[in-house]
Amino acid sequence: METRAGDPGAFAHFDLHRVPSPSFVVDEVAVRRNLAILKDVRDRAGIKVLGALKAFSMWSLGGVIGEYLDGVCTSGLYEARLGSEEYKGEIATYCAGYKAEDLPEILRISDHVIFNSPYQIARFMPQIEAARHAGQVFDIGLRINPLHAEGEVAKYDPCQPHSRLGFPIDQLKPEHLNGVSGLHFHTLCEQDFVPLERTWRAVEPYISPYFGQLTWLNFGGGHHITRADYQRDSLVEFLQQIKLETGLTLYLEPGEAMALDAGILVGEVLDVVDNGMAVAITDISATCHMPDVIEAPYRPAMLHERANGPQVRLGGPSCLAGDIIGDYRLPCTAEPGARIAFLDQAHYSMVKTNMFNGVPLPSIYLWNSDSDELKEIRSFGYADFKSRLS
Repeated sequence: METRAGDPGAFAHFDLHRVPSPSFVVDEVAVRRNLAILKDVRDRAGIKVLGALKAFSMWSLGGVIGEYLDGVCTSGLYEARLGSEEYKGEIATYCAGYKAEDLPEILRISDHVIFNSPYQIARFMPQIEAARHAGQVFDIGLRINPLHAEGEVAKYDPCQPHSRLGFPIDQLKPEHLNGVSGLHFHTLCEQDFVPLERTWRAVEPYISPYFGQLTWLNFGGGHHITRADYQRDSLVEFLQQIKLETGLTLYLEPGEAMALDAGILVGEVLDVVDNGMAVAITDISATCHMPDVIEAPYRPAMLHERANGPQVRLGGPSCLAGDIIGDYRLPCTAEPGARIAFLDQAHYSMVKTNMFNGVPLPSIYLWNSDSDELKEIRSFGYADFKSRLS
């Protein structure tokens, strides 16, 4: 999977020895720059923008996000709780499958509760009605599957054949929208405006008969709005036109766009061997710290990687044979103690970390590239590993 992000920004001048290894370092200035772009799109288009916690849930910046966006979108009970405790504005919760015991709290703290199928809505209607009878205010949404694939990699495409995400749009009937205030679809992954426009052309004929009974439409996430080459003016014009034609409130749910090119993962070389090429073991693990490297797969950009010279294969310290980050031309000599950093690691990498093999989690630092203030947000130790087990 190709990623078009990887601009070092102010990290081009960051001293990698200022933080322990491994560490995530997030630049607040870069996050604010991204948020300002999202706010500008929101204001010009007259829509609402919710930040997706599934991609970037560094809640120490919850107040900052609240300065720019209308709220957050969450993927279940725990993220909804986090949204209610640490963020401002609306909370839209979507989960492919809700558990009955979780739903009362989700209904209580969410403004929009989006279901994956009309069958779930019907099954949980007694709980929905009980919550409303108790004075709770929320509306119900339905996620639809446009059956229009735009993804580069099928397993990352919500419209892949036999997808579990969203109700197939060609099965939608009027009775499925009883009690439903809005429709949600999310089909993109790190994409620009044109795939969204094509998706809308596929969706609109199916849902236009229901515009009069709906109050909102949610276009989901996957929009790379803050990337330098994104067609933001076209997006604004598109949203303005849809808002005019439908009379509905429109939502976008960018996640990665909030933290695009706003963070690095700093690591250190632990050992180097020769096995047909130089192979370096680092304290950064693909499987533990950057699992999308294996799952997507993709090759993360390296800070100051050389254009020429011998390549070094980098891998993590775990026992997994596939714990390989990739082959790189290091900006320094491949030897124990050498520091390296991977770009664009603030989103998804941070939320997907795990402690397989007891590999320590990276510390988290917040940096302000304007003031040069550097602050430790969180470090992790053995207690974090042990507390996950029994």
